[in-house]
This record gives sequence, C-alpha cells and structure tokens, in this order.
Amino acid sequence: MDDPAEDGFRTLDPVSKKAMYVGNALTMAAFAVFAAVSLHFSQGTAWFLPSAAMVVFAVVLAFYLFLSPPVFYRHYRYRMDDDCIEVRSGVVIRSHVLVPVERVHQVAVNKGPILRKFGLAQVTVTTAGGTATLEYLDEPVAEYIAANLNEKI
Repeated sequence: MDDPAEDGFRTLDPVSKKAMYVGNALTMAAFAVFAAVSLHFSQGTAWFLPSAAMVVFAVVLAFYLFLSPPVFYRHYRYRMDDDCIEVRSGVVIRSHVLVPVERVHQVAVNKGPILRKFGLAQVTVTTAGGTATLEYLDEPVAEYIAANLNEKI
C-alpha cells in the first residue's frame, strides 16, 4: 500500500484517472449516438427541438466527463484503521463516510471490465445501515483491505 498522508488518508493510484476517462468515454459515446440518432430521425417533427436540446446536453456532458476524473482524483481520500473506514470525496457536495469496522457485515471486491484492464478494483463494505465503497483501488490494495476486514468480522 502507498504511504498515507500525515492525517492518515490515502490517495488513489494515478492510473485510476485513465480508468475514469475510459468509463466516461464509453458513457459519452453511448449518449452521443443516442442523441445523434434521435436528432436525425426527429427532423421535421415536433421532437426536433427536444432532440436538439439533447445534443446540446451531450456537449455539456462531454465537458463534464472530461473534467471530472482529475477533480475526483484530487478530492478522493480514504483511511482505514482498526476501528473504522473513512472515505472523503466531492468538491461542491462533499461526502464524508465513516464506517465502524465492528458494524461491517459483508465485504465485496468488485472488478468490472474497465477496472480489470487497469489493474484496479473497488471494495464495497456493507453494514446494517448501508454501504460504503472504496473506489479505484489497486487490485492488491483492494484484496488486502478486504482480507483485513474479513478477519475482523
């Protein structure tokens, strides 16, 4: 595992930005195809204006999807010790999730095709009150965290 900052929080591996860009590009491609097909088939109908608005939204979405990976990367931190797991993320809407280890019921390591391509995984921690997810972790780090938590539950 990488060395934590002075406050004990760890950052993501820089390769996580590449995985985010690939996922965002696939999302954008699907939405752009849908918007273009919608615009093409709606010409001359009452649906043309909503379809044109969808194309404008696609441009705004592309801008957001291009900017979001470095921002997410810069503001995502996690910390795990013997007592709890903490995840901090967000810029405008900040999220601080604190999960006591003693409340953990289940730990799952998830590796979708994009995450696998980049050697990443996510750890989902389930409690009676909900779930917490540690995203874009190096695969060995994710396995270590899951094994460590499974020993404690």
